[in-house]
Amino acid sequence: MLYNAYEMQRAWLASASALAAAGAEWLGNPANPFGYLGGGPMFAAALDVFAHAAAPRGKPAFGLDHTCVDGRTVRVTEEIVHRKPFGQLKKFVREGVEGSPKLLIVAPMSGHYATLLRGTVERMLPAHEVYITDWRDARSVPMSEGRFDLDDYIDYVIDFLDVIGPGSHVLAVCQPSVPVYAAIALMSADKHPALPKTLTMMGGPVDTRRAPTAVNQLAMERPFAWFEHNVIARVPRGYPGAGREVYPGFLQLSGFMAMNLGNHLMSHWEMFKHLVEGDDESADATKSFYDEYRAVCDMTAEFYLQTIDEVFQRHLLPKGEFMHRGRLVDPSAITKVGLLAIEGERDDISGIGQTKAALDIATKLPAKLKHYYVAEGVGHYGIFNGGKWRTNIAPVVENWIASHNG
Repeated sequence: MLYNAYEMQRAWLASASALAAAGAEWLGNPANPFGYLGGGPMFAAALDVFAHAAAPRGKPAFGLDHTCVDGRTVRVTEEIVHRKPFGQLKKFVREGVEGSPKLLIVAPMSGHYATLLRGTVERMLPAHEVYITDWRDARSVPMSEGRFDLDDYIDYVIDFLDVIGPGSHVLAVCQPSVPVYAAIALMSADKHPALPKTLTMMGGPVDTRRAPTAVNQLAMERPFAWFEHNVIARVPRGYPGAGREVYPGFLQLSGFMAMNLGNHLMSHWEMFKHLVEGDDESADATKSFYDEYRAVCDMTAEFYLQTIDEVFQRHLLPKGEFMHRGRLVDPSAITKVGLLAIEGERDDISGIGQTKAALDIATKLPAKLKHYYVAEGVGHYGIFNGGKWRTNIAPVVENWIASHNG
């Protein structure tokens, strides 16, 4: 019922969006005399804002067709180097550039597409051979492909690293910090030939008992059964994954929007004022952000529920009780991989100390292979996108990779 109600609302809003967009275009046409009346620009701007807010969105494109390497412009193409049912390994191929450190960026499976990390990829491209985990929308995966849970996520990471080969580096952004850390611990214990040289974790919920945020408190205050009965829905007909139980992306988006509703309303008010004033460039910048932010995808119910249970409620990894397919994940097995933990001073999703816990539980890793960095004045999304990511945080990651690449 929940998903069907959302689909009805989405269809209605799509029609309303199209009508509003047509109205805004009509009022904004220089040949239309009504557009010059007193309220013309204001009504056109209001319709434009509504049309943008109500428009349906699919999976965005990365759109990274070039980068700058050693002062010259280099063509970039996307290549799928490995496909699996619930995700694929994508490589950004820089034409004529070889020998750079191999970097796997593990995107979060938390309701957004991997393109949310477009700015992360763009910043790391000049000096690295970049790969990214491109997760599929669960509603697009047929039931015949089976389940996908946290154990499968760990297996995918190990498989992707095996495809990339020895000597790589890993950057886990937010949610994947826990499963990637578990994968590295397992690979370390097995002396896996594709064990990466470094692992950087940014804003990850390794130990959510430290400086719990509103997100962490919600997970702790609600019993596990509440999540099973209130946020899990079945994909309706019309999608390849019809019948699959999922945590819908629109619920995740609603939660994040509600956390900072005032900021989102102000952003749209500013966009409205820019449109009234004819400042299309500033308005387009806001539109671009929300085009990405509102593009959401579903997670399998088993992955979401297992993460709630083991990461946010029982804190199994920092307690030394995290299991992978019946095998204990031992953080002390990590003895050779350089670990970098990065946190944002103003992160309202993963509080200060939650990512740093990954360094503390790696008890047999030498101190020279551990590093901790706090980005001052940075919130959760600012860790991996925006000006402070590009100028302050990315250089820390680059230096860490370079210092351990040999």
